[in-house]
Amino acid sequence: MSSSQAFPWQTKQEADAEAETNPELYQHFADLFSSFPTSEGMLDQLYRHDDQGWHAPKVNMVGAMVADSCFAARPSDIIVASLPKSGTTWIKALLFATVHRDEYPVDADDHPFHSVSPHECISFLEFRLYSGNRVPNLDKVPDPRLFATHVPFVALPRSIVTTTSCKIVYVCRDPKDTLISTWYFLNRFRARAGMDPLTVERAAELFCDGLSPFGPYWDHVLGYWRAHLAHPEKVLFFRYEEMQRDPAAHVRRLAEFVGLPFGAGEEEDGVVAAIVRMCSFEHMSRLKATKHGSMMTKDGPIANSLFYRRGVVGDWVNRLSPEAARRIDAITQARFMGSGLNV
Repeated sequence: MSSSQAFPWQTKQEADAEAETNPELYQHFADLFSSFPTSEGMLDQLYRHDDQGWHAPKVNMVGAMVADSCFAARPSDIIVASLPKSGTTWIKALLFATVHRDEYPVDADDHPFHSVSPHECISFLEFRLYSGNRVPNLDKVPDPRLFATHVPFVALPRSIVTTTSCKIVYVCRDPKDTLISTWYFLNRFRARAGMDPLTVERAAELFCDGLSPFGPYWDHVLGYWRAHLAHPEKVLFFRYEEMQRDPAAHVRRLAEFVGLPFGAGEEEDGVVAAIVRMCSFEHMSRLKATKHGSMMTKDGPIANSLFYRRGVVGDWVNRLSPEAARRIDAITQARFMGSGLNV
């Protein structure tokens, strides 16, 4: 199947043609959460889900609710889950390249990464597929279907949780690096909207108070960590920092987890190393699709280059005050105590 025929990396116009519109359903959920508490966010006003305790801008929370109502998971589905700015682009690239390595060898001239972002290869449920009053028909998407989400585990579409063989790949990142990367990213959107930049001090206050998109950070990470402990065959839990130290080992774990382990011949041919090289920050950031391409969102086109800033571990030290870092570390230690999780 060519890239022009396969739904996960087709253009937005083609995706729209595969969807019906249901404004009544979207309005139903918009009305449902209209009474939810609101708070200041780093970019948009955030709504707090009364029952589930997570925050999101209006359009994303409605999209998540519609996805919960309409999305029917298959046993072969693979879902990438993460907080924003936690290594999402990288894990999407690694997963797509691993799953489709026979169809698209990493050195193939027609590999989708040469024309589109990993975010178009693996579409977000609440950002893209279930947005703009659309209810997509995903029946024709070939197995294994790859999707992504930023919602916490408690807010996943129920069919994902209850479909036994459906897989979830979660990646988390040091909270201080997550904060700084989010702050940089959202300030770009504030500038585009004519808003004053948010200071890093204010961003840190909001983050510590749990007022970040799809936060609080600690609830989000713990939700997927506990799901991983309870069902390791269903939920794979990666740490961004450990991925950086040994990406090849994580690619092998990823392939094993999704039921597509690398064979002896592939190991001898260096396929794992080739996937790591192709999906590296250095390589992906130099691609034409990254430098000059864009993807469509509810707010208009977003340059693919915005998803590649530095990608390094410990960059927070260059922007975050010692006082803010100590506060985040104290919250992390208190919240993760006894969980067996160290981030």
